[in-house]
Amino acid sequence: MSPRVSGHLDGGRLWRDLMELARFGATELGGVNRLALSREEIAARKVLIGWAGEFGAEAAVDAAANLYLRLEGREPSLPPLQTGSHIDTQPTGGKFDGAYGVVAGLAALRSIVASGRRPRRSVEVVAWMNEEGSRFAPGMMGSAVFTGKRTLAEILSVRDKAGVSVSEAMGPVLENEKHLPRRPLGYPVAGYVEAHIEQGPTLEAQQKTIGVVTGIGGKRTFRVEVKGEPAHAGTSSRRDRRDALVSAVAIVDALQKAIWDDADTVRFTIGMFTVTPNAPSVVPSRVVFAVDLRHDDDATVRRLGDLVPVICGKARGKCDVNVIPLLYDVPLQFPASIRSRVAQAAKGLGYSSMELNSPAGHDSRYLHYHCPTGMVFIPCKAGISHNEAESITPADAEAGARVLADVLFDLADGA
Repeated sequence: MSPRVSGHLDGGRLWRDLMELARFGATELGGVNRLALSREEIAARKVLIGWAGEFGAEAAVDAAANLYLRLEGREPSLPPLQTGSHIDTQPTGGKFDGAYGVVAGLAALRSIVASGRRPRRSVEVVAWMNEEGSRFAPGMMGSAVFTGKRTLAEILSVRDKAGVSVSEAMGPVLENEKHLPRRPLGYPVAGYVEAHIEQGPTLEAQQKTIGVVTGIGGKRTFRVEVKGEPAHAGTSSRRDRRDALVSAVAIVDALQKAIWDDADTVRFTIGMFTVTPNAPSVVPSRVVFAVDLRHDDDATVRRLGDLVPVICGKARGKCDVNVIPLLYDVPLQFPASIRSRVAQAAKGLGYSSMELNSPAGHDSRYLHYHCPTGMVFIPCKAGISHNEAESITPADAEAGARVLADVLFDLADGA
């Protein structure tokens, strides 16, 4: 490993930056509601650009509203090394999901500058657009477009629940950052290392400080639309009704029974449920819900995902049902070369570590297909995430950032 730059990392500044960023979209219960391409995210991006400018990093943006904060290397013509994550949140999100990776990346760059050394390659912190997918589905839009897994045209037409398209929401973001240079999509990258909270209980339970992420599990998502007919709640007989809510509940029950396994290794979630007209005295005419299915084994993901439309059709009752596939991401393994560097950096700094897989999706999924990629996890209290109670310790935040700093410098300064 190259001489450590992590000794120059300011853990206090890292924590203060996390708390400052959490002000944008802060909720009464201590969480953050900072949806993609919102006013709150525009304000948070402005702060990130200001922090980067303090130590000479230059900001740029691309057509997908991905934000790049670049520390120039000694040989700037070489493909850069990237780190980062996202700063959009769930509506009742916490302070650290995504934001930690961006702020830790900036802390790592700041430590490189403080060390007085510059790596051969430039290093970029990226805040990817719409990782969460809580406003615009599916998530990880910015990284997917950057790596060519989705086209820009595909995402621009997607609309949120209020009918606002990605294109419309992106307008104010790009207008606010029109002074920044424009980056092309999909340019060559030497590698990508993302720091993130675990979003699970393993590290805390095993009393480990650093998670060396081996890969990301598989995921399939669907949107299910159940169509019935509206009717008067007082005058329509039950035998004549085409009640979309009754059919939807039957479908969910059938899915739950068919998909959940005794070993509890399958992750199956109905994460959204919309009823129309949602009036007290009207038989529901339409229900839309989301299916989120995950597992580490691709054969299991494929088999259970293929069951979803079959089960929906069998349990629909008198209503019509339409199952729309949204996403199918196969399980992946990060290269051993990156994993070993993370483990070595943790050992060199005296931090305990362990290997673990990520059931949650991250922008690293798409970067994996574009360049050598890896992840650094730190513990989060009780594994709680996508929740306003999400919590990490300043010591763990600093430890992860120190490991990240040494890995980044080593990779950027190497061949």
